[in-house]
Amino acid sequence: MAALNFKHLRYFWAVAKSGSIARASEQLHVTPQSISGQLTELEDSLGAALFRRVGRGLELTDTGRRALGYADDIFSLGDELLDAVRTPNLQTAFPFRIGVADSVPKSVTYAMVEPVLHLQEPVRIICREGRLVALLADLAVHRLDLVIADRPMPANVNVKAYNHLLGSSGLTVFAAPSLAKSLKGAFPACMGGTPFLLPGEGVAIRTGLERWFESNGIVPRVVGEFDDGALMKAFGQSGAGLFAAPTAISDYVCKQYGVAAVGRIDTVVEELYAITTERRIQHPAVVAVSEAAAREVFAKSHKRRERKAAESRLATKNH
Repeated sequence: MAALNFKHLRYFWAVAKSGSIARASEQLHVTPQSISGQLTELEDSLGAALFRRVGRGLELTDTGRRALGYADDIFSLGDELLDAVRTPNLQTAFPFRIGVADSVPKSVTYAMVEPVLHLQEPVRIICREGRLVALLADLAVHRLDLVIADRPMPANVNVKAYNHLLGSSGLTVFAAPSLAKSLKGAFPACMGGTPFLLPGEGVAIRTGLERWFESNGIVPRVVGEFDDGALMKAFGQSGAGLFAAPTAISDYVCKQYGVAAVGRIDTVVEELYAITTERRIQHPAVVAVSEAAAREVFAKSHKRRERKAAESRLATKNH
């Protein structure tokens, strides 16, 4: 098989990043015809199409998306090499590649990952979001150092990796002020018939919420389903419906989205996991993420569960 032509790869990368051959040709100062020819040669050498025509534009194929990920890594390393050679005394930041399952709340991810930037050794964070199975495939070939997910690694995924529980939290139900004022009765009965924004089927807490509704005899009026938690909160902010989010970030949700907490669901628990190829966490950046999760995100939830457990033990003893 012929060696990879990096000039062809650079042209592909430029087209994928700019969104069109015309824009890429302007950036690279070559003719569109030259870029088209180079792309054809690259596709022929790979034996697969990298783009498909959509109207008058181009769209990456599945193979193209995978190739773009590798191209990002290749040219990023190339930039690091140039920096290292040109400024040999400069302390180079080491890359920390994180995969975040698309069902994980972005605010929680930020709170756990941001402390990595303050490690003694400089770090450059590279975050990728996607479906858990695809991220685990990248972890298996060491294209990621860590995957953050709202569930442990599925048993049917053939990847040698380990689950590390970062923390867990019950849920809080939120409403925009106008919707909160319209609720009638106490929680959770007030949810019956009220518009509700449900997490998508790919979100781990979805099943738990549905079971909780059933066990409490509540039939909410589901008006939307969202894989993206941030989008769901935006709809909730507008008053489109009630929505649930981890109690661990309830203060942040209320402040960020201008909503009010209307009740808690402690029996449905959101869990977050760090999935790594290490049996014991040793990577300093992963250690920082784990410590931040315990200190910044889940500390209040842990104390609340301890208090409830103590109250339960006391009540049992008194009986």
